[in-house]
Amino acid sequence: MSNLMPKRVKFRKEQRGKLKGNATRGNYVAFGDYGLQTLEPHWLTARQIDAGRIAAQHFLRRQGKVFIRVFPDKPISKKPLETRMGKGKAEVDYWAARIKPGTILFEIAGVPEDLAKQAMARIAHKMPVKCRFVGRRIAV
Repeated sequence: MSNLMPKRVKFRKEQRGKLKGNATRGNYVAFGDYGLQTLEPHWLTARQIDAGRIAAQHFLRRQGKVFIRVFPDKPISKKPLETRMGKGKAEVDYWAARIKPGTILFEIAGVPEDLAKQAMARIAHKMPVKCRFVGRRIAV
Protein backbone atom coordinates (compact mmCIF):
# COMPACT_ATOMS: atom_id res chain seq x y z
CA MET A 1 0.00 0.00 0.00
CA SER A 2 1.33 3.41 -0.88
CA ASN A 3 1.89 5.46 2.25
CA LEU A 4 -0.96 7.96 1.89
CA MET A 5 -0.63 10.06 5.04
CA PRO A 6 1.08 13.32 5.96
CA LYS A 7 4.79 13.15 6.76
CA ARG A 8 4.20 15.30 9.85
CA VAL A 9 1.32 17.25 11.37
CA LYS A 10 1.07 20.15 13.80
CA PHE A 11 -1.43 18.29 16.00
CA ARG A 12 -1.74 14.51 16.34
CA LYS A 13 -5.49 14.38 16.91
CA GLU A 14 -8.34 16.41 15.39
CA GLN A 15 -11.99 17.03 16.14
CA ARG A 16 -14.54 15.60 13.74
CA GLY A 17 -15.79 18.87 12.25
CA LYS A 18 -18.63 19.49 9.77
CA LEU A 19 -18.82 18.72 6.05
CA LYS A 20 -21.26 21.32 4.76
CA GLY A 21 -21.62 23.04 1.41
CA ASN A 22 -20.20 22.18 -1.99
CA ALA A 23 -16.55 22.11 -3.05
CA THR A 24 -15.28 25.53 -4.12
CA ARG A 25 -11.73 24.29 -4.78
CA GLY A 26 -10.57 21.21 -6.67
CA ASN A 27 -13.92 21.02 -8.45
CA TYR A 28 -12.79 21.05 -12.09
CA VAL A 29 -10.53 18.90 -14.26
CA ALA A 30 -7.11 20.56 -14.09
CA PHE A 31 -4.39 18.03 -15.01
CA GLY A 32 -5.94 15.28 -17.13
CA ASP A 33 -8.58 15.04 -19.85
CA TYR A 34 -11.31 13.30 -17.83
CA GLY A 35 -12.19 13.27 -14.14
CA LEU A 36 -14.29 11.52 -11.49
CA GLN A 37 -16.45 13.98 -9.56
CA THR A 38 -18.20 13.24 -6.25
CA LEU A 39 -21.88 14.01 -5.69
CA GLU A 40 -22.00 13.49 -1.90
CA PRO A 41 -20.01 14.63 1.17
CA HIS A 42 -17.90 11.95 2.86
CA TRP A 43 -14.60 11.05 4.49
CA LEU A 44 -12.49 9.08 2.03
CA THR A 45 -9.95 6.82 3.74
CA ALA A 46 -6.39 6.43 2.50
CA ARG A 47 -7.18 2.77 1.74
CA GLN A 48 -10.16 3.68 -0.45
CA ILE A 49 -8.08 6.23 -2.39
CA ASP A 50 -5.34 3.63 -2.91
CA ALA A 51 -7.87 0.98 -3.96
CA GLY A 52 -9.14 3.38 -6.64
CA ARG A 53 -5.61 4.09 -7.86
CA ILE A 54 -4.75 0.39 -8.10
CA ALA A 55 -8.02 -0.41 -9.91
CA ALA A 56 -7.35 2.29 -12.52
CA GLN A 57 -3.71 1.41 -13.10
CA HIS A 58 -4.51 -2.30 -13.35
CA PHE A 59 -7.24 -1.63 -15.92
CA LEU A 60 -5.21 0.85 -17.99
CA ARG A 61 -2.13 -1.43 -18.01
CA ARG A 62 0.53 1.31 -17.93
CA GLN A 63 -1.02 3.49 -20.62
CA GLY A 64 -2.11 7.04 -19.89
CA LYS A 65 -1.56 8.81 -16.58
CA VAL A 66 -3.71 8.71 -13.44
CA PHE A 67 -3.76 11.80 -11.20
CA ILE A 68 -5.02 11.60 -7.60
CA ARG A 69 -6.56 14.95 -6.66
CA VAL A 70 -7.32 14.27 -2.98
CA PHE A 71 -5.01 13.64 -0.04
CA PRO A 72 -5.90 12.11 3.35
CA ASP A 73 -4.78 14.77 5.84
CA LYS A 74 -7.39 14.24 8.58
CA PRO A 75 -6.47 11.89 11.45
CA ILE A 76 -9.42 9.73 12.54
CA SER A 77 -9.11 8.20 16.00
CA LYS A 78 -11.02 5.13 17.18
CA LYS A 79 -11.21 3.46 20.56
CA PRO A 80 -10.52 -0.29 20.71
CA LEU A 81 -13.52 -2.63 20.86
CA GLU A 82 -14.99 -3.38 24.32
CA THR A 83 -13.30 -0.37 25.90
CA ARG A 84 -15.14 1.62 28.56
CA MET A 85 -15.87 5.31 28.10
CA GLY A 86 -13.39 7.86 29.40
CA LYS A 87 -9.60 7.42 29.65
CA GLY A 88 -8.98 10.15 27.06
CA LYS A 89 -9.16 10.42 23.30
CA ALA A 90 -8.15 7.29 21.37
CA GLU A 91 -5.09 6.94 19.16
CA VAL A 92 -5.23 7.67 15.42
CA ASP A 93 -6.75 4.69 13.58
CA TYR A 94 -6.53 5.89 9.96
CA TRP A 95 -6.23 8.99 7.78
CA ALA A 96 -9.06 10.46 5.70
CA ALA A 97 -9.64 13.10 3.05
CA ARG A 98 -12.60 15.42 3.50
CA ILE A 99 -14.76 15.17 0.37
CA LYS A 100 -17.47 17.71 -0.47
CA PRO A 101 -19.92 17.39 -3.38
CA GLY A 102 -18.21 18.51 -6.59
CA THR A 103 -14.68 17.47 -5.61
CA ILE A 104 -12.64 15.83 -8.39
CA LEU A 105 -11.12 12.63 -6.97
CA PHE A 106 -9.16 11.21 -9.91
CA GLU A 107 -8.13 12.41 -13.36
CA ILE A 108 -6.91 10.47 -16.37
CA ALA A 109 -4.85 11.78 -19.29
CA GLY A 110 -3.55 10.22 -22.49
CA VAL A 111 -6.29 7.65 -23.16
CA PRO A 112 -9.43 7.71 -25.38
CA GLU A 113 -12.75 8.69 -23.75
CA ASP A 114 -14.33 5.21 -23.79
CA LEU A 115 -11.28 3.71 -22.06
CA ALA A 116 -11.20 6.56 -19.52
CA LYS A 117 -14.91 6.04 -18.85
CA GLN A 118 -14.38 2.34 -18.13
CA ALA A 119 -11.40 3.05 -15.87
CA MET A 120 -13.40 5.67 -13.93
CA ALA A 121 -16.24 3.14 -13.53
CA ARG A 122 -13.73 0.74 -11.91
CA ILE A 123 -12.64 3.50 -9.53
CA ALA A 124 -16.23 4.56 -8.77
CA HIS A 125 -17.04 0.98 -7.66
CA LYS A 126 -14.37 1.31 -4.95
CA MET A 127 -15.65 4.67 -3.69
CA PRO A 128 -18.16 5.02 -0.81
CA VAL A 129 -19.90 7.94 -2.57
CA LYS A 130 -21.88 8.47 -5.77
CA CYS A 131 -19.59 9.78 -8.52
CA ARG A 132 -19.94 10.99 -12.09
CA PHE A 133 -17.65 11.06 -15.11
CA VAL A 134 -16.70 14.56 -16.27
CA GLY A 135 -14.55 15.97 -19.05
CA ARG A 136 -12.59 19.18 -19.40
CA ARG A 137 -14.76 22.31 -19.53
CA ILE A 138 -12.45 24.36 -21.72
CA ALA A 139 -10.11 22.95 -24.33
CA VAL A 140 -6.86 24.94 -24.20
